[in-house]
Amino acid sequence: MEADDPAPRGGAPPRIRRLEESVVNRIAAGEVIQRPSSAVKELVENSIDAGASTVSVTVKDGGLKLIQVSDDGHGIRCEDLPILCERHTTSKLSAYEDLQTIKSMGFRGEALASMTYVGHVTVTTITEGQLHGYRVSYRDGVMENDPKPCAAVKGTQVMVENLFYNMVARRKTLQNSNDDYPKIVDFISRFAVHHINVNLSCRKHGANRADVHSGTTSSRLDAIRNVYGASVVRDLMEIQVSDENAVDEIFKMDGFISNANYVAKKTTMILFINDRLVDCTSLKRATEFVYSAILPQASKPFIYMSINLPPEHVDVNIHPTKKEVSLLNQERIIEKIKDAIEEKLMNCNNTRIFQTQALNSSALTQANTRKDKGTEVSTPTGEKSQKIPVSQMVRTDPRDPSGRLHTYWQGQTSNLEKKSDLVAVRNIVRSRRNPKDASDLSSRHELVTEINSNLHPGLFDIVKNCTYVGVADEVFALIQHNTLLYLVNVVNVSKELMYQQALCRFGNFNAIQLSEPAPLLELLTMALKDDESMSDVNEKEKLEIAEVNTEILKENAEMINEYFSIHIDQGGNLTRLPVVLDQYTPDMDHLPEFMLTLGNDIAWDVEKECFRTAAAAIGNFYALHPPILPNPSGKGIRLYKKNKDSMESAGQADNDLTSTEEDDIDQELLAEAEAAWAQREWTIQHVLFPSMRLFLKPPKSMATDGTFVQIASLDKLYKIFERC
Repeated sequence: MEADDPAPRGGAPPRIRRLEESVVNRIAAGEVIQRPSSAVKELVENSIDAGASTVSVTVKDGGLKLIQVSDDGHGIRCEDLPILCERHTTSKLSAYEDLQTIKSMGFRGEALASMTYVGHVTVTTITEGQLHGYRVSYRDGVMENDPKPCAAVKGTQVMVENLFYNMVARRKTLQNSNDDYPKIVDFISRFAVHHINVNLSCRKHGANRADVHSGTTSSRLDAIRNVYGASVVRDLMEIQVSDENAVDEIFKMDGFISNANYVAKKTTMILFINDRLVDCTSLKRATEFVYSAILPQASKPFIYMSINLPPEHVDVNIHPTKKEVSLLNQERIIEKIKDAIEEKLMNCNNTRIFQTQALNSSALTQANTRKDKGTEVSTPTGEKSQKIPVSQMVRTDPRDPSGRLHTYWQGQTSNLEKKSDLVAVRNIVRSRRNPKDASDLSSRHELVTEINSNLHPGLFDIVKNCTYVGVADEVFALIQHNTLLYLVNVVNVSKELMYQQALCRFGNFNAIQLSEPAPLLELLTMALKDDESMSDVNEKEKLEIAEVNTEILKENAEMINEYFSIHIDQGGNLTRLPVVLDQYTPDMDHLPEFMLTLGNDIAWDVEKECFRTAAAAIGNFYALHPPILPNPSGKGIRLYKKNKDSMESAGQADNDLTSTEEDDIDQELLAEAEAAWAQREWTIQHVLFPSMRLFLKPPKSMATDGTFVQIASLDKLYKIFERC
């Protein structure tokens, strides 16, 4: 080996090299975003920091293929988008000293940057007062393209796709999507319990019902009941601890802990310190030690705690994922909380409740009769053996009721035998999982039954197995089924889909919170002014009609809020609308017409007709109508000329089109129209048709009213080509 050879000799130490920035960022990203649930936690915390009142999470394949978090927070400025996903860019602090008083959950500016290094990130956002939002994609911390104007709902939507696509080993360890989705649901459930003023929901992509859905509530117990069930709330006690008189520290703790009657196989501990979801092993171990003296050996407690401390007493910067924090005088705080829990449990341990179940008297009589008669078994020698009690027999005939559990159900045996067992049990389970389903009305069931009975099998097969081709014009879209090509009326299909969804989600809607309450009287007055059939009515009569409809809606506000999540406050202001289809917001230009339909066309006195007409009104409002602004493509651009007087007749359209200059076009209005039509086309492809395949049950009338029109057959085209 030559003397100037740079290779190390013998035991020479290896050289230290400076890693490339891309390698450093990817290593750091793998530490911050350890698994899909870590990404969801960071995004939800960002949404809450942004002041959101509604946060919706959608997950596909455990978060590996898709994580989508949408909120209605304050949004992101357009000028901030270029540096949004760079490392250590944040709006939460500007100097290191700010960490001493930090109150937000995020502060490092690493989460979004880390996601761009291990996944494909797309951000859609709009701030208050903007005419349109912006959508931009990121990769490796930088924008892939300039922000594009688009239609958007107030707030921000972050979409992370193909997570860990460039980390083969990490992705292989997370291949089982069943592993991480429960962790995501657990995170959202914990946030829902603590942030009672935020409407949180979590669902799998394509699922009709959310696995977690918490409405805003003023009671912590109601939040726990919504997420964990009434059986948990029944055994909870409120606890409060404070140490305000101490010289060296000030802390408050309030929460709920389970009593001696609560039974569970796993400890559930929800701990928030200064509104930050964290783990504290020493506190958890201390509380479990207290409960071990009270609960049976296999039982574990349920604990919710919210601890508030001065920000300067909490060090939040000790864990890569902010999972843990360090407290000043932590041992003393834990000891004080432990003593308070022990005292609370001792005071409640005077009485214990044990669940018992009475045996059905008819079953006892039957068992005693069989026991008296007994059963004689012959031996190979022909001798009769001893009588075997029924309790020691093994049931081999499924028709034999001996050994069935429902034999001993008090008062239910005869009913279950007479009716369909499966239907009855499903109804019981469904009512327990979602109490709102238990209050379903027969009229609503009749309407759903009508939809099922009126189903067209052929169209149903087309809808389920079609392939989307593209938009044909303002009203129709093209789909392919097998070798056939169809035109589909988008307005009719979306109207029917929204009507059916309004009935299917009856009493169980998520809600769209309006940024500002909309006065009903103003909405109705606007609708009457735009109604051509009311052109002969003077302004005074229109105002009287609007006032009457306002009173009608206020009188029925409780009912339409309970069943359809349309909230009208006591002052006659519209504050919330239902989410009929996930990731879709209706065109608010049609809101006045919708309110007028609700007030004027609903049969409030007849239950079934009321539900039908209300669902139809919702279906018409949420349908994908063409935007009010004309389509600017093709010759439509001439409608956006600033000097419209130059167009004397439609016959001059071609000449106008060729002479159109950029300076003669209203660019701002044109951009708004292009964004509206582009958003509609995107919604048709990515929202309407996927939802249509999942949920639509096309009625028989659609086969004859022009909603579905066959325009080409591949088989016949082949025959034509063969002749040519």
